[in-house]
Amino acid sequence: MSTLPENRTLPVPEGLEGERVDAALARMLGFSRTKAAELAAAGKVRLDGAEVGKSERVTGGSWLEVEMPAPPAPVRVVAEPVPGMGIIHDDDDLVVVDKPVGVAAHPSPGWRGTTVIGGLAAAGFRVATSGAAERQGIVHRLDVGTSGLMVVAKSESAYSDLKRQFRERTVDKRYHAVAQGHPDPLSGTIDAPVGRHPTADYKWAVVAEGKHAVTHYDLVEAFRAASLLDIRLETGRTHQIRVHLSAHRHPCVGDLTYGADPTLARRLGLTRQWLHAVRLGFAHPADGRWVEFASDYPDDLGHALTVLREESA
Repeated sequence: MSTLPENRTLPVPEGLEGERVDAALARMLGFSRTKAAELAAAGKVRLDGAEVGKSERVTGGSWLEVEMPAPPAPVRVVAEPVPGMGIIHDDDDLVVVDKPVGVAAHPSPGWRGTTVIGGLAAAGFRVATSGAAERQGIVHRLDVGTSGLMVVAKSESAYSDLKRQFRERTVDKRYHAVAQGHPDPLSGTIDAPVGRHPTADYKWAVVAEGKHAVTHYDLVEAFRAASLLDIRLETGRTHQIRVHLSAHRHPCVGDLTYGADPTLARRLGLTRQWLHAVRLGFAHPADGRWVEFASDYPDDLGHALTVLREESA
């Protein structure tokens, strides 16, 4: 695979007349406005042959020349044990794991920590070869900062069937989250599109042009400063629960990326968001029987609940 930068020359559509360079590039190339601005700041963008900054305006029919960054080097799966990763279920078709916090589902550019796929390889598990090389067998993911249940396909038929179930939204994915304050209503649905944050590459947000996203929540237990919620996802967008709760003005406790109160997180001893995948149910690919799996709270989340209950007594 070539690692040389790629030069692109693009005609500006009439519909983008008057747009800023960064906004036009983001629309034309399908990446974030932040990335487009970075390319302009680095002198990688020219308009009709002249170097331009991010805030200059384009005209319909003009030409943008962009020096795209070199593609990342291929990502390898490293077989490395994952301390604390539990095997909840294992058969010929799939394995259900209890992922600890701080572990990625699969390798990605820039990630140097352990992964579920690497942990399974180190333990001698063979997974399906379907999917990209670095994420073979992975049919869904959890954030690095979120713990709990994941299913990984071992057979090709299981991979195909589980992907279909996730795509058709027949999988029962349940999470528990501790949200700041008390949502109103105490049980409800958040239906708001989720997409890339307009200015921060590492975040997601409720944005008009985002993908359809629906989160159902029910109150499990109320504390003085927060609420324990049972959450069912109808869709599976990146950071969906975190984004929806934050947009609802009740971010996950400890989720500093999405506006949580750092003082409360310190008081509870949390160094990550209080979010755990507690239950996973689906039709087994081998025979269609419904199977369900559950996961207990990790120690750090359990301790935070104890403190909340003591403060509310």
